[in-house]
Amino acid sequence: MLAELVELVPGGVEEERGEGYVEYAIYGPPGELPELPDIEAAAGAGLVEIETTQIPDDWADRWRDFHEPVWIGRRLVVRPSWEPSAGADPGAPDRPIEIVIDPGRAFGTGAHATTSICLELLIEHADGDERRGAVCDLGTGSGVLAIAAARLGYGPVHAVDHELPAVEAARRNAELNGVELSVERLNLRERPAPGAPLWLANLTAPLLLAIAGSPAIGSQPRALVLSGLLASERERVVDAFDARGYEIAGERVRGDWAALRLIDADQA
Repeated sequence: MLAELVELVPGGVEEERGEGYVEYAIYGPPGELPELPDIEAAAGAGLVEIETTQIPDDWADRWRDFHEPVWIGRRLVVRPSWEPSAGADPGAPDRPIEIVIDPGRAFGTGAHATTSICLELLIEHADGDERRGAVCDLGTGSGVLAIAAARLGYGPVHAVDHELPAVEAARRNAELNGVELSVERLNLRERPAPGAPLWLANLTAPLLLAIAGSPAIGSQPRALVLSGLLASERERVVDAFDARGYEIAGERVRGDWAALRLIDADQA
């Protein structure tokens, strides 16, 4: 079946396998694909089902329907560029900090729980931080955390990521928001991140544990805002950073996810 389909559509075939079935999907404009009626046919001991669907002309833009403004309390809103400004209402008592993020191939629109609770803890930390010095965002993705830090008055703000699409997205979104970020492609397993008093890291628990146990942590930041870990992984991450001299200053749990705000007791 696969060999026959590849001959029909040399540009590619999408394959999905599951228990007791394999599914192939082929795509093409009218006239390029053969006529494929909706049928069910015997093929040896099994069945072959064929189904055709016309894809709407605006399919490439339909993903926008799933991205709406995300409010972090009433202090900050993350919105895509096609949504109107939340501060457009002149009667609004307090204009929120707005961050415009156009979703691309990089993680971080503000909608995922790990991002929103991380932003909550960043705001909480900023409220009690009069120094507002440098920040380093590890695994910056779309740059949403780094941009939020810059809008909250931190600087300079360094943003690092191993993935090239993330580096490109962070630079693009920084320009879109009119903030200055130092964005760098960096593998933390190979060299340390830029030193900063505050680190942001919305990563998975294994990566957070690796950072806690690695000399890549370099000059110890005064505070860390960590997210991306499951609530069930919280104790392991807390213990790993406790061994580095950090204590919990704040935390959030939303659904299955947790975020931590840690401070170095000796530098607090």
